[in-house]
Amino acid sequence: MKSNISMETVQVVQHDGWACIRIVRENKRNALDRATRQALMAAFDQLRGKARAIVLTGSGASFCAGLDLKERAAERPEAGLDDAGAEWVALNLAIREHPAAFIAAVNGVTLGGGLTLVNFCDLALASTAASFGCPELAFATYASASGPSTQLSGIARKRVAWLLLSGERLDAATLQEWGLLNEVVAPDALLPRAAELAQRIAAYDPHALSQVKKTLDRVPALAGDWGQAMEYGRTVNEDIRRLRARPATHTQETNP
Repeated sequence: MKSNISMETVQVVQHDGWACIRIVRENKRNALDRATRQALMAAFDQLRGKARAIVLTGSGASFCAGLDLKERAAERPEAGLDDAGAEWVALNLAIREHPAAFIAAVNGVTLGGGLTLVNFCDLALASTAASFGCPELAFATYASASGPSTQLSGIARKRVAWLLLSGERLDAATLQEWGLLNEVVAPDALLPRAAELAQRIAAYDPHALSQVKKTLDRVPALAGDWGQAMEYGRTVNEDIRRLRARPATHTQETNP
């Protein structure tokens, strides 16, 4: 069973237990203007309780070139922070807070905020045609989302510095070696491989899946205190059992 939801710049295809979200702003290298950011947030909300795995991909030769800089410059206030930045942070945090597992399927050019999306997804696959970069310094700005999210991904400082300071595009094999990608596959194998993973994850119990996803952020937050981390680990299965014991009308899947 498959159903399609189309917005102007975002397409959602729902399958049994999982979904694929595609950014379709190819003429702008899938840069995220305000309308597209809001459409993505709406798609995430729509898929709560309907998808246990979500594949996020781009269209054409790009995955995502980050935020729409022309729109952002036009909207930026003369003083203070622009609200596009806050909206962008909220969108990425929605990926981490969503009960579904997110799989980035990186099909092409990925710049700045596009790398942020990859960093916030739980799993990341890339095509051999994909390339990655943080060009912000060349425009006298800091990569304010891709910089911190890459550094928090646990890679070495020198590698983060290379991304932020060199301005060079890196290939998918390099990012896999650095630990920012799980797999690199041929272009025509990218979506089938992402679908295979999504189908496997969609077969898991939704309560267990959402709780295990939470551990990916909560355990590192306890870094250095092994006792606390192990004690937290013991509580996870208790939470899963408690959630599974709830009546069906109050399950994680219907009320995430």
